[in-house]
Amino acid sequence: MELRHLRYFVAVVEEQSFTKAAEKLFIAQPPLSRQIQNLEAELGIQLFERGSRPLKTTEAGQFFYLHAVKLLSNAEEIKSMTKRIGMVERTITMGFVGSLLYGLLSKIVYLYRQQQPHLKIELVEMTTMQQIKALKEGRIDVGFGRLRISDPAVRRVLLREEPLMVALHASHPLLANKEGVYLSDIVDESVFLYPSHTQPSFATQMQSLFSESNLDPQNIRIVREIQLALGFVAAGEGICIVPESARSIQLAHLNYIPLLDECAVSPIFMTIRNMDEGDDIRSLFDCVYQVYDLEAIKYDRTMI
Repeated sequence: MELRHLRYFVAVVEEQSFTKAAEKLFIAQPPLSRQIQNLEAELGIQLFERGSRPLKTTEAGQFFYLHAVKLLSNAEEIKSMTKRIGMVERTITMGFVGSLLYGLLSKIVYLYRQQQPHLKIELVEMTTMQQIKALKEGRIDVGFGRLRISDPAVRRVLLREEPLMVALHASHPLLANKEGVYLSDIVDESVFLYPSHTQPSFATQMQSLFSESNLDPQNIRIVREIQLALGFVAAGEGICIVPESARSIQLAHLNYIPLLDECAVSPIFMTIRNMDEGDDIRSLFDCVYQVYDLEAIKYDRTMI
């Protein structure tokens, strides 16, 4: 006896007609009749009263019907639960540089969770260099960073270029330039950069911006993290270059103005393993651009 035999029997009972049951099951009536006859032969009992109109079950047939419905219901429940358990066990691990959480990454991850409720999502903070290594070793599935690091084993997609800003103390004279300042305006300032760990980093990226503009700042101090750099700025110790999204970090006496140089942007990259184009990764790309659309942020999706 197979589950399909139970489905056939239940359909005939509920439709009270072999013809209607066959239509419901999308099969021809003769094969359906044979299946019911085979079922009766296997059980050694008669399930339907012969000649009844509409078709009625025997007492044994009614008993069999009630239990068949329960068995089919249990089978569907087992199928559904098994699928759910299988989906929960799927995990996607994301590496990210810390500054991106001040921007849109948190919104992207939240939307991704809503759209993929059965997918387990793990976030791991790591530098861009660490992300490349972790991708190649299979410890993460996707990385979000700011540095252009090439490796034949991974695929890097430019999501967008985030404008840079200058963080200043509320008493700093440069705040008079409300439209913004240029790198040449801050080259003689005491500039805090971050982070101080593994190179290359956002700090080396900012130093390269000065170099590309033929500027040589003499008073650069590299500290451990963005919060520490901005804390020094709020204390009046100097200034700091940060991504636009860092404006969400609010401290007393801390102000932000745009950096106006054309090159004053910080790229945001999403990095995956080469040939890794599974449904989970494609869905994540979709979430990125859904958030960008909601925030009216320009991007070039042809880069995918």
